[in-house]
Amino acid sequence: MNREYHKWHSPVLQREMEMLVFGHGGMPTIVFPTSMGRFFDYENRGMIAAISHKYDNGQMQAFCVDSVDSESWYNKQVPPRSRVERHMEYERYILTEVLPFVRERTGAERVAVTGCSFGGYHSVNFTLRHPDLVHTCISLGGAFDISSFVNGYWDQEVYFHNPVDYMNNLEDEWYLSLYREGLRLVLATGETDICLDDNRKLSHILNRKGIPHYLDVWGNGTGHDWPWWQQMARKFF
Repeated sequence: MNREYHKWHSPVLQREMEMLVFGHGGMPTIVFPTSMGRFFDYENRGMIAAISHKYDNGQMQAFCVDSVDSESWYNKQVPPRSRVERHMEYERYILTEVLPFVRERTGAERVAVTGCSFGGYHSVNFTLRHPDLVHTCISLGGAFDISSFVNGYWDQEVYFHNPVDYMNNLEDEWYLSLYREGLRLVLATGETDICLDDNRKLSHILNRKGIPHYLDVWGNGTGHDWPWWQQMARKFF
């Protein structure tokens, strides 16, 4: 399997950012890490191995990016506004550095995104904000309400990065048409997953808006952990 390590100084984030790339062809997929996770976690936790044949056969490529969660949503040492601003810089990093990197290697205009747990938040939020850039979004045990990370603080930027809020009020046909016509959106979770309610809440909102998606709640005690996410990856990729 092709495996590459990349590192560069991000002009947007003003720090070194690292990435692992797997595969040599096929669907380019940006992989967001879990809460305060690292670019190597997806591999270390068996997610690459779970569907290794996809990478070996040239069906899929994974671009496993790093996070700045500890500097944004999880950084309790700075005011909530600073947490939001750092997250917005992270989004710009994905838009202006990661996506051009992926496009240069693959020629793809639109990509797939995925993530487990808080990586599910990143993948879904990025998709819903930029449906013209994403054709497939697979969230595994995702959480979609970030209000608890800002200690009661609220402004326009927080609102527009909180999917359960901005999707609840969205009426813009440009977005709605892209969701309805060109997007595969999967919300996979387990019956004992701590994020189950978030998935059901977002699914309810999407249903009201007539946005096709697949809410898949696994039984048999499925919870919030890597062994279940490995099985979900086998199903959805």
